[in-house]
Amino acid sequence: MNTATVTQLKKELNNIDRIDLINIILRFSKFKKENKELLTYLLFESANEQEYIQDIKIEMDEAFKVINTTSYFYIKKSVRKILKSVKTYIRYSNVKETEIELLLYFCKKLRRMKPSVTKNQQLLNIFTRELKNIEKKTSTLHEDLQHDYTHLLENLKS
Repeated sequence: MNTATVTQLKKELNNIDRIDLINIILRFSKFKKENKELLTYLLFESANEQEYIQDIKIEMDEAFKVINTTSYFYIKKSVRKILKSVKTYIRYSNVKETEIELLLYFCKKLRRMKPSVTKNQQLLNIFTRELKNIEKKTSTLHEDLQHDYTHLLENLKS
């Protein structure tokens, strides 16, 4: 089976009536958890982006609280898991300001974590990689937002 292009799918979806389209979307949402999460975001969360960001921050707080800090191995594993879920939420939103805010919050939580991330090279690499990612994304924003986020970024670096 050859997979259709996005353009072909768009043309075909324009020709389908409303009830069939609803059935297709519902069937599509049954296959993967991510599909259902994206559909939930689009239908319920996208109208209030700030509330969406707050919910993710609360989820991050909970995830950082339950990290097993007995070994850096467990810390790295948990941090990677948290970052993976944050990046998934960022993909759903597809708003640059949301991405920067969530990554800044992630880095802030990582920076404040005990034991310190500076004592482990892999955790430090994750931290610096995300800071560079934030810098890169910030450069594409409006000047006022760039200034605000750059100030927050500089606070994290020091």
